Amino acid sequence: MKRKYNSRSANTSSRGSNPVSSVFNFTTIAILGGIFILGIGIGIAFSSTVTFTPSNVASREYIDTKAPNPEVCVQYGASAMVMDTRLFVTLNPFNVYVAQPSMRPGCVLRQSNWEILRQRNLVTSDQVRDCKNRLNTFGFTGRLDSKELDVKCIYQNDAAKNFFNTDEGAINLPGETERF
Repeated sequence: MKRKYNSRSANTSSRGSNPVSSVFNFTTIAILGGIFILGIGIGIAFSSTVTFTPSNVASREYIDTKAPNPEVCVQYGASAMVMDTRLFVTLNPFNVYVAQPSMRPGCVLRQSNWEILRQRNLVTSDQVRDCKNRLNTFGFTGRLDSKELDVKCIYQNDAAKNFFNTDEGAINLPGETERF
């Protein structure tokens, strides 16, 4: 008796897994995954250090160039980002509301360099005395020679520590490095 040829068994035996093709697929996937992750890392590094637009303020140099009178700020103080905001507090019921802040470039002068403001008649001797008595300093927004200039006696908040400079879990915070 002659056996019938079973086409089903012939097809399944020819479908056997080829170890070379499966290794090639896993290797290809691993290489493509590595390239993908490397691309994301390079993209993040590039976007966080390059400042082409005002929406990406990632360096002190960029802030220095946008400060009002950058040559005065860098030589006699420090450039700053000034944030103006308004707080509304209701008492019955007690709630706190915060308005949208506005950000603009500014400058903080060292106490030893206040004479720049006095020479240009931008502050009075009473303002200097009051600011000095409270151990504060002056900060301004707007160019020194413009009508939009806004000079204020500002307080250096020692409680505002830079926690990016501390080790995680550190108990003792670093001391102040420069007093304005």
